[in-house]
Amino acid sequence: MTMIMIMATTTAGTTTMADDGRLRRLRRSIQLLGALAVVLVGATGWLILRPGGPLVDAQQGATVQIGAPFELVSHTGETFSDRDLAGKPYTVFFGFTHCPEVCPTTLWEMSSALDQLGDEAANMQVLFVTVDPERDTPQVLASYLQSFDDRIIGLTGTLEDVSAMASSYRAYWRKVPTDDGDYTMDHTASVYLMDANGDFFGTVAYEEPADARMGKLRRLIATGS
Repeated sequence: MTMIMIMATTTAGTTTMADDGRLRRLRRSIQLLGALAVVLVGATGWLILRPGGPLVDAQQGATVQIGAPFELVSHTGETFSDRDLAGKPYTVFFGFTHCPEVCPTTLWEMSSALDQLGDEAANMQVLFVTVDPERDTPQVLASYLQSFDDRIIGLTGTLEDVSAMASSYRAYWRKVPTDDGDYTMDHTASVYLMDANGDFFGTVAYEEPADARMGKLRRLIATGS
């Protein structure tokens, strides 16, 4: 089955691209061609996934690794690392607590998915990694996540550690000053899916139809069987 994945970025939680119309036309073209699964990851360029093949950098032709060992701090104040995920499929979403639309929408959708999965949900971990560790302390994350499923784990840490993890996922993020002297964050809007071996399995796009999202999550969970 051909997979088609386009990972867009966000500004202040609202999906944007330099040419959003061009991105929509590209999405339609890919769906019509049905030949490739294409992933656009922020400023890192085009990554192409051929059905049954590895993720490839479109410009350099090299295989791309998604994800790497990490060690951050959970919203409960405890150290959390890739070792805590060993042998279990998981999802990763990069966002921030001041995000007005994309982040709460995505976390609500993932909360709904966990509820629909029932007992199956125990076989998958859901991670919310802040790209704004300056403001998103463990305490702030804990308060924010009270509005969502309590199985979602929030992660923060030093700017260096968070940046290293986000970079390993080829995620895009950028601090954007606002007119009032504050700032917001641009960031990748998709949810990364990682299988039981810690390998990249695919993505869930922002506001992807629920049936497609649930199908992907169930196939992801099956990798841990």
